[in-house]
Amino acid sequence: MHLFVTGTGTGVGKTRVTSLWVRQRRRRGEAAVGLKPISAGDRDDAKILREAAGKALSLDAVNPCALATPLSPWIAARKEKRTIDWEAIRDSIAEARARFPHVAVEGVGGWRVPLADGKTVGDWAAELGLPVLVVSSAGLGTLNHTLLTVEAIRRDGLPVLGIVLNQHGLPARDLARQTNRDALAEWTGLPVLELKDEGKLPEEEWLFGK
Repeated sequence: MHLFVTGTGTGVGKTRVTSLWVRQRRRRGEAAVGLKPISAGDRDDAKILREAAGKALSLDAVNPCALATPLSPWIAARKEKRTIDWEAIRDSIAEARARFPHVAVEGVGGWRVPLADGKTVGDWAAELGLPVLVVSSAGLGTLNHTLLTVEAIRRDGLPVLGIVLNQHGLPARDLARQTNRDALAEWTGLPVLELKDEGKLPEEEWLFGK
């Protein structure tokens, strides 16, 4: 199973979810890796994904495009007077998919983050053609952000696997946290999981298989 992991924005838990997905598959005896093809600011997320896969890939294979400026890749590349090497990114993803039956490709920020002139994360994901997993915060404000993200993905013609609501850092009695899962399931018709602080994804068949 290969998938593309996007978020409703920066810092919502994409890397946390992706690394857990990889680790849990590997604990089941399945060969799995996570990729962070484009980073901006540092390579910390890529290092986390590499560790999750037991260093099965080099850091450059996990993260072939590393920009130093913590901005959208489109702006960061301009500031650094660089262009994103799409061929290297395509090759990295293709090689991983050829070697491993389970590959998670983590995006950058949210669905409409600009990557290059006229190209967003959504455009890149559409080129890959992978089903999409949406990660969002479980707290207040996530209904609008998540519904807009799901709407945009569907408009771009890609299937949405489901939604993971990251509860990390939220108080247990947060009212929005208690109600957002059911609300999103009703409004999107998608399966919605909650990632709690103990750090384990519920191993639902739609996300992990039988």
